[in-house]
Amino acid sequence: MAKKKQTRHKSALKAHRQSLRHASLNRQTKKEIRVALRAVVDAAKAKDVKKVAELTAKASEALDKAAKHGTIHWKAAARKKSRLAVQAQKLVAASAPVAAAAK
Repeated sequence: MAKKKQTRHKSALKAHRQSLRHASLNRQTKKEIRVALRAVVDAAKAKDVKKVAELTAKASEALDKAAKHGTIHWKAAARKKSRLAVQAQKLVAASAPVAAAAK
Protein backbone atom coordinates (compact mmCIF):
# COMPACT_ATOMS: atom_id res chain seq x y z
CA MET A 1 0.00 0.00 0.00
CA ALA A 2 1.27 3.48 -0.88
CA LYS A 3 2.29 5.84 1.90
CA LYS A 4 0.07 8.76 2.64
CA LYS A 5 1.66 12.10 1.68
CA GLN A 6 2.66 14.16 4.69
CA THR A 7 1.27 17.64 5.09
CA ARG A 8 3.65 20.56 5.03
CA HIS A 9 4.41 22.64 8.08
CA LYS A 10 2.62 25.95 8.37
CA SER A 11 5.93 27.73 8.78
CA ALA A 12 7.24 26.24 5.53
CA LEU A 13 4.15 27.39 3.66
CA LYS A 14 4.49 30.88 5.09
CA ALA A 15 8.21 31.00 4.25
CA HIS A 16 7.40 30.00 0.68
CA ARG A 17 4.77 32.75 0.38
CA GLN A 18 7.26 35.28 1.75
CA SER A 19 10.00 34.13 -0.64
CA LEU A 20 7.67 34.63 -3.61
CA ARG A 21 6.70 38.10 -2.37
CA HIS A 22 10.32 39.11 -1.75
CA ALA A 23 11.45 37.77 -5.12
CA SER A 24 8.75 39.80 -6.84
CA LEU A 25 9.73 42.99 -4.97
CA ASN A 26 13.43 42.43 -5.67
CA ARG A 27 12.73 41.92 -9.37
CA GLN A 28 10.70 45.15 -9.45
CA THR A 29 13.43 47.11 -7.64
CA LYS A 30 16.17 45.81 -9.96
CA LYS A 31 14.04 46.77 -12.97
CA GLU A 32 13.70 50.31 -11.58
CA ILE A 33 17.48 50.51 -11.18
CA ARG A 34 18.09 49.36 -14.75
CA VAL A 35 15.57 51.88 -16.10
CA ALA A 36 17.14 54.71 -14.06
CA LEU A 37 20.66 53.85 -15.23
CA ARG A 38 19.51 53.58 -18.85
CA ALA A 39 17.84 57.00 -18.59
CA VAL A 40 21.15 58.53 -17.46
CA VAL A 41 23.01 56.92 -20.37
CA ASP A 42 20.36 58.13 -22.85
CA ALA A 43 20.57 61.67 -21.48
CA ALA A 44 24.37 61.47 -21.71
CA LYS A 45 24.17 60.43 -25.36
CA ALA A 46 21.84 63.38 -25.98
CA LYS A 47 24.48 65.60 -24.28
CA ASP A 48 21.92 67.10 -21.89
CA VAL A 49 24.07 68.08 -18.89
CA LYS A 50 21.25 69.31 -16.64
CA LYS A 51 19.17 66.21 -17.21
CA VAL A 52 22.18 63.97 -16.60
CA ALA A 53 22.78 65.59 -13.21
CA GLU A 54 19.13 65.22 -12.26
CA LEU A 55 18.86 61.61 -13.43
CA THR A 56 22.16 60.65 -11.80
CA ALA A 57 20.78 61.78 -8.45
CA LYS A 58 17.62 59.72 -8.99
CA ALA A 59 19.62 56.65 -10.03
CA SER A 60 21.87 57.00 -6.95
CA GLU A 61 18.78 57.25 -4.77
CA ALA A 62 17.34 54.08 -6.33
CA LEU A 63 20.62 52.22 -5.78
CA ASP A 64 20.81 53.35 -2.14
CA LYS A 65 17.24 52.27 -1.54
CA ALA A 66 17.88 48.83 -3.07
CA ALA A 67 20.99 48.41 -0.93
CA LYS A 68 19.13 49.49 2.20
CA HIS A 69 16.46 46.84 1.65
CA GLY A 70 19.00 44.16 0.80
CA THR A 71 17.98 43.75 -2.83
CA ILE A 72 21.58 44.35 -3.91
CA HIS A 73 24.77 44.36 -1.87
CA TRP A 74 25.77 47.77 -0.53
CA LYS A 75 29.19 47.50 -2.15
CA ALA A 76 27.58 46.72 -5.51
CA ALA A 77 25.43 49.84 -5.11
CA ALA A 78 28.52 51.92 -4.24
CA ARG A 79 30.40 50.54 -7.26
CA LYS A 80 27.52 51.30 -9.64
CA LYS A 81 27.12 54.81 -8.22
CA SER A 82 30.84 55.47 -8.57
CA ARG A 83 30.93 54.30 -12.19
CA LEU A 84 27.84 56.34 -12.96
CA ALA A 85 29.41 59.47 -11.44
CA VAL A 86 32.58 58.97 -13.48
CA GLN A 87 30.51 58.60 -16.64
CA ALA A 88 28.52 61.74 -15.83
CA GLN A 89 31.71 63.67 -15.05
CA LYS A 90 33.19 62.69 -18.43
CA LEU A 91 30.09 64.03 -20.14
CA VAL A 92 30.26 67.32 -18.25
CA ALA A 93 33.97 67.67 -19.05
CA ALA A 94 33.38 66.88 -22.71
CA SER A 95 30.51 69.32 -23.05
CA ALA A 96 32.23 72.19 -21.16
CA PRO A 97 34.46 73.21 -24.12
CA VAL A 98 31.47 72.97 -26.44
CA ALA A 99 29.43 75.23 -24.14
CA ALA A 100 32.32 77.71 -23.87
CA ALA A 101 32.70 77.79 -27.65
CA ALA A 102 28.99 78.44 -28.09
CA LYS A 103 29.14 81.58 -25.93
